Formats: sequence, C-alpha cells, structure tokens
Amino acid sequence: MTVAQLPVGTGSRSGAAEPNTVQVVRPGMLTTVQDWPGRIGYWHIGVPPSGPMDDLSFRLGNRALGNDEGAAGLECTLSGPALRFTAATWVCVTGAPADVTVDGIRVPQWRTVRVPAGGVLDVGAVRGPGMRCYVLLAGGIDLPGYLGSAATFTLGRFGGSTGGALCAGESLSLGAHHGRVVAAVPMDDQPVLTRRWELAVTEGPHGAPEFFTRADFDTVVGTDYEVHFNSDRTGVRLIGPKPEWARTDGGEAGLHPSNIHDTPYSVGALDFTGDTPILLGPDGPSLGGFVCPVTVVAADRWKLGQLSPGDTVRFVLIRGDRAASIRELGTERRAAWPTVLSTGGDGDDGVLRRAHVDDEIAVTYRRAGDDGVLVEYGAMTLDLGLRARVHALHQHLLAARMRGVTELTPGIRSLQIRVDPHVLPVPALLDLLAEAEARLPASDQLVVPSRVVHLPLSWDDPSTREAITRYMHGVRADAPWCPWNIEFIRRMNGLDTVSDVYDTVFGAEYLVLGLGDVYLGAPVATPTDPRHRLVTTKYNPARTWTPENAVGIGGAYLCVYGMEGPGGYQFVGRTTQVWNHRAAATPALPPGADRTGSGTETPWLLRYFDRIRWYPVDAEELNDLRADFAAGKVGVRAEDGEFRLADYRKFLADNAESIEAFRARQAEAFAAERNSWRSAGELTV
Repeated sequence: MTVAQLPVGTGSRSGAAEPNTVQVVRPGMLTTVQDWPGRIGYWHIGVPPSGPMDDLSFRLGNRALGNDEGAAGLECTLSGPALRFTAATWVCVTGAPADVTVDGIRVPQWRTVRVPAGGVLDVGAVRGPGMRCYVLLAGGIDLPGYLGSAATFTLGRFGGSTGGALCAGESLSLGAHHGRVVAAVPMDDQPVLTRRWELAVTEGPHGAPEFFTRADFDTVVGTDYEVHFNSDRTGVRLIGPKPEWARTDGGEAGLHPSNIHDTPYSVGALDFTGDTPILLGPDGPSLGGFVCPVTVVAADRWKLGQLSPGDTVRFVLIRGDRAASIRELGTERRAAWPTVLSTGGDGDDGVLRRAHVDDEIAVTYRRAGDDGVLVEYGAMTLDLGLRARVHALHQHLLAARMRGVTELTPGIRSLQIRVDPHVLPVPALLDLLAEAEARLPASDQLVVPSRVVHLPLSWDDPSTREAITRYMHGVRADAPWCPWNIEFIRRMNGLDTVSDVYDTVFGAEYLVLGLGDVYLGAPVATPTDPRHRLVTTKYNPARTWTPENAVGIGGAYLCVYGMEGPGGYQFVGRTTQVWNHRAAATPALPPGADRTGSGTETPWLLRYFDRIRWYPVDAEELNDLRADFAAGKVGVRAEDGEFRLADYRKFLADNAESIEAFRARQAEAFAAERNSWRSAGELTV
C-alpha cells in the first residue's frame, strides 16, 4: 500500500518554522531519548551503542515525518509520557499498542498527527503484545551528543538531556523540520507484534561440538524459550533447558563449561551465563567470558525490544548471506522470510575459516552474526603472546582504515570486527584479513607503551559484602562462593589462609588486556607473574547488582566494574572510578581507535597494556577518594614504561620451575573443588 504525500504550504504537513519546545507533563515509566544507530565506535572501551531497542518502529516513524531515520526521539517502556508542545508539531507514535490522545481526543498510532500549540500528547500504558512504543517528532529532539550520540545509556548516566529517563517538568528542544510528512506508515510496512516470536539467527561464534554438544545445539534451535520477567535493555533473559555441555569446565577461564577467556560480544548474541541464556541488548556489555552459540541477525534485532515476560521465542537458523538487510524498513525485509526459512543454517558450526599464521599460532575466523567476524588466535589458554598478536592485527586494521568497518574490539585472544555488509561483505573481509596476516610483525617483536598505574583498593569492602548478601537473599543462598568470596578464592587456589589471598593480590602487577569487560573503560587484567594468577569461577547465575568499581576475579582475570549492574566475578574489594564523566571527548577517530596522545581528554582512565598495582586503603578513605574523583579532582599516580614480549618470555623461562610448582598446587585445588561440585550436583542440576 502506498500513502500519497500531502501538499506543502500553509497548514500543510511540511512542519512549522517557529521554534518548538516540548514540556514533560508526565514522564511515563521509563521514557528515554534515543537516536539510531546510537553511539557507534566505542565498543572497545565498554560503551554500548544504546539507541532504540526496536529500531524498526523507531525508523519507520521518523521516515513518515520526513526526518532522518536516526533523528532523536523517545522510547517508552510499558507506559508513555504526556507532553505539552509550545508550537504546532507533527508527531507519530509507533511500536507496541497503547492508548494515544491529543487534548483528550483519541488518535491512532502509526499515523502522523498534528498537535496544536499548547496541546498535550498523552501516551498511555502499553497494552501488548509488545513492550515498547516510540514517540517521534518532526525535526527530532535537538540535544548535544555525548561521544557522538544523544542516545541515553541510563546505566552509564549519559546521553539524553540528563543521562537518565525523562523527568516531570523538564523541557526538550526540537530541531528545525524541513522534511515532507506523509499521512501514515503504510500498513504493509508496520511490524507484526505477537506473543510467539521467531528470531532469525546465524550459527556462532561458539557452537557445537567445541563448546556445546550436538544435542545442545539442536535444543537451542528446537525449543520454545520463555521470556523471563528479569529482562531489560542490557539483555533479555530466557527460561529454557540446561545444556549438557561438550566440556567439563572452562579451564583457566573458570570452573563452569560456559566460561571462556574474555571475548567481544555482539548485540543479539545468545549468551549462556552459566546455564542461563540471555539475548544481549543494545545496552549490554561489550566484553565477557561466556559462550554464545547463535546470534540474531541485524534485521531481526528489533524484535528484542518487543519481547515481553511470558512470550515464547523460537530461534530459526538461516544462512549468513541470506539475512535480510537492516537498511530495508518495509515489505522488502519480510519478503526475505520465505527464502530464509527454507535454507536453514550454514552448517559450519559458526566457523568461517581456519588457518595458521605461522608454525605455532592457529587462527580461527568465527561468524558473529551476519555483520561481524570474531578472529581467535591459538588454543583456549591464557597466553600473552596471543594478546600480542591481537594487538598487532588491531593496530594494522586501524592504520588501514578499511571502508565498511564500524567497530574493532579486542579480547584476550580475539578481535571482533563489525562491518556494514553492504560496503564490506563478510567474505571480502575474510580475504582482507588473510592478506593482513602476512604483513603483521612477529609477536615477539611487540614493544608497547605500558604505564604503571597505582590504584587504591579497599579490601573486602562493605559494599561488596552487601552485594553478596543481596545475592543470597534474592538469587541463591547455597552457592559454593557464598557467604564469602575471598574464602572461596582461597579454597579454589589451594592457599593456606585468606591472608595469602591478600598478599597475592597486593603483590601482583596486573596487565590490562581489555577495556569494557563490564562497561565504561573497566579493565580485564591478569598478573604478569603466573604465580600471582589466582583462578576462580564466575557466579552462576550472575548477580543482579554489583557496586560501582567493585574489584573481582573471574577465571584468571581481574576486573573493575565501571558502574553498577549485574556481574559474576568473585569480589576482593573496591577501588576508585575508572571513568571520568567530566572529561570531554569527541568522535574524531576511526572505530576502535584510542584517543591517547590526541590532545583530547578521554573519559576512560586506563589503556591497553597498562600495569595496575594496588595499594591498601580502608573503606572510609576510599569514600573520600571517590568523592574527590567525582568532583573532578582526579589524582592517580602513573609512571611511564613499556612492555616487551621478548623480555617477558625470558622471565617465564628463568622462573619456569617455581611457576610450574605453583600451577600444580593450583590445579590440584581446582580439581578438588570441581569434584566437590559434582558430588553436590552443582554441575548437573
């Protein structure tokens, strides 16, 4: 169906020239400013894209108003706002069904409606099916961007007008409107909302038989999962069968078979955090240590925004090259479904290609949705030489500035490359990556800047004790790591006393291997000396609350939580902020590039290959340091230096005997803990 454009002129749908301000009379339950595609280019330091969770409804509304498809508008969860307009304005409400009125008179969704000067647009509760509706306004909301976008990331407290949901009494300015408004979003273009969803997915990055059994994978694509009530923009939690798993544990990455060395995630990935499947959303983490067997294709990710508690979800395998285009908003997108449903998956377990970059290092290219590739080096082990190879590839691709690359995100032994497949198809990317490998320097030639950064640590901080108590009361009380994470760390590593854990942490030098492990420049780091490398497993299921800047250990890695949120690392204490909200940063560099040395202050404190050293403070002293940091009095001591892989390998060789003795004792304790879990049914129930 085609909607004719209306004529331009006085009283027409060409928009109003006079300035317009929108006043929030009632904010609704969770109404935020979003734009599309959101905050692109900062995934590597733990800033998610945000943007509308249902981009399809959002972009269709903007198109009907004659706006740019990505112009800033409002996303409303469960219920909408009441807005008063100072000048006559065209609006369009899309998404899940809700009662919409203008000055008390009911108006339809998906149609453009002119609100008069002084008029009130009122969007009521979402009736369902669906979870979110969208309010798009002619000219879009005019706000300054943060890291290149006005999209609100509430957990990070930035974007929008205040960094959070709308508040009663605030005002929003609208931009100038020059587009042509049409009467409605065509009926054939409007997305179909339901209670039973089918999501098109591609295989990978981590499937059978390496991580899941064949039966597990068949279950993933043959089961109707139920949407859990504890779902939000970070991820949609699902209820479904527990995998059998193809492995007994994750080795150095953790005791549970879902654990892997931290790797970049994709929006839309089905992430098994322990035995719990979660569809990662646009506010989800960029880096984590869990496997993902399938990934929702870009054109179907809008559905995540409309999944409601109690809905059922079925995953439909498709070939990566048959995925619909995210650029299509109307019938063209749905027209691909009959072909898609008949093709099945690629049948390659998510592995696009395998090769050897030299006699020692293997490389695996894994599918990360229809718009990404995950490059993994070597075996599933912690090896700083592999991180060096990742660094070399990362730097090469930054220098190459490949057209079509949208994000570059390093992990421990992996690099994720996200692309616009219309500009750079995945097969072409694979050929370019093969050419790049031949040009990379040998890993042992790696020499990188490496500061020593001294950070305070409040050992066994009261806030972390509170988080454990909340977990025991709200999630599970019988977890092996409760009631005291530090005692669990001692037991898993075969140490004699808790004081030995303390001495090990404060005696270690932690090398930063990744940023954004749990958002906002949060480091994932490991001790340079393997004798300081404490190994634990992650919470299963994960915590629902973690205090900002808690310090934890998961697998062989230590991380600092950049903000409050869920988490799974075992607590050792708390430190000061690693993200400076007062810093100014502008999007002037290529995707995945660091701004270090550019002359512009960055919000993130740490850099790749920094070495963290802890010094002890008590909880009260830490609170004072945190208050100073929040006030802009950032005082962190850092000493310049460098990290040479060749020197590091000599250190390992010189201390091989004592390192091996430490690892043997650690492995014995690890095995004892695993056997204890098996006896208690922890690995089978």
